[in-house]
Amino acid sequence: MTTESTPAKSGFHFKDITKMFGGGQSTLRQFGILGSLVVILVVFQVLTWIIKGQGLTLSSGNLINVVNQYSYILILAIGMVMVIIMGHIDLSVGSVAAFTGIIVAKAMADWNLPWPLAILLGLGVGVLVGAWQGFWVAYVGVPAFIVTLAGMLLFRGANQWVGDSQSIPVPQGFKVIGAGYLPELGFIPVPFNVLTMVLALIGVAVIVISEIRTRRAQHKMGSETAPVWVSITKVVLISVVILVAGWMFATGREGTSFPISGVILLLLVILYTFITSNTVFGRHIYAVGGNRQAARLSGVKDRWVDFFVMMNMSVLASLAGMIYVARATASGPQDGNGWELDAIASVFIGGAAVSGGIGTVIGSIIGGLVMAFLNNGLALLGAGADVVSMVKGLVLLGAVGVDVWNKQQGRPSIIGFMTRRFGRKEDPALETFQPNQNYPTQQKYEAPAVDETRGK
Repeated sequence: MTTESTPAKSGFHFKDITKMFGGGQSTLRQFGILGSLVVILVVFQVLTWIIKGQGLTLSSGNLINVVNQYSYILILAIGMVMVIIMGHIDLSVGSVAAFTGIIVAKAMADWNLPWPLAILLGLGVGVLVGAWQGFWVAYVGVPAFIVTLAGMLLFRGANQWVGDSQSIPVPQGFKVIGAGYLPELGFIPVPFNVLTMVLALIGVAVIVISEIRTRRAQHKMGSETAPVWVSITKVVLISVVILVAGWMFATGREGTSFPISGVILLLLVILYTFITSNTVFGRHIYAVGGNRQAARLSGVKDRWVDFFVMMNMSVLASLAGMIYVARATASGPQDGNGWELDAIASVFIGGAAVSGGIGTVIGSIIGGLVMAFLNNGLALLGAGADVVSMVKGLVLLGAVGVDVWNKQQGRPSIIGFMTRRFGRKEDPALETFQPNQNYPTQQKYEAPAVDETRGK
């Protein structure tokens, strides 16, 4: 028996545009957030050009600075989205990052531990802290809000106790993970960083292969496939963005290129996107977050999922803390203050639902970039910290408010509303059902004959 994919209808339909981003509720939210990010970039580029005499937002130096300054927040957002999908919250990530940073710095400064081993030590600290908090959440049943609030106080105090409220510098080799760049290839005499452009080309290849595999999988399963022009347009647009961004990173100030912290971030995005989308563990996260009781009845070990999600969050917090310390060249008692709020805001702005069960890694990264470029753009315009804080608060409130309002109205997003309005006539679910003549809808039922002599 063979299956054939449902052919796409000919002609242009507005609904086809949303298929560039998957067409689901979560991806439609990402579509809207991505549009917001583009608007923010354009607005600040124009404003800096008017006020400063040149567009600064999309300059090579500024893009490199944004990746360096906010990569650790985006790493936290990757773990936080999994926590929020589960219906939890983690308030301790900033304190855990600071606690790990001070231990790693002390290990290198006082114990003469080589920096590669210090990184492994930091990840081990993250595992232990995460296991501690995951135990209380998963097996004792204390709400994650309370556990991580206690963790925020506990590990903040532990940071100041271990470091004696002093700043501890880190060696030069350790700084590469937070302040390093892809190296130059001196034997290739070109006016750009070769490795950065190679990374961009790899990204384009991944996008092309991913789209081809998606269409083949849809055809094999017999599901409806988007028109070919939709796939081509999607691949071309994303590839152009990747190549242009790669060129800007590759042609920045001499001695700079794409940051090492950005490479770590990209690898984590790819890894966790695969985990949440293509593994049993990832499906269990969404199942428990969507309906814990139903998932438990289906055989999902929800306590095990709770434990590992909380532990994973602490490991990523430890990594983020080490990257920040490497960039700052020292670990201090005020590291990590407010990081949890930025990570949570990134996840909610990126389309995650307050009630859990909905959210994606890519959406959280987009939400984090919205916050990053808001901070960066306002700073370029000379706005003070008070204005930046108020704007961030309004953006977060607006994002969550829109999510709640859309649920009350029974629609996923503004884009989803437009899709239904413009695509109502094209929706096959709304078309009049016409039964197939080969399979009549009604058949006369005849009871089988009864053998009256049976049993005599």
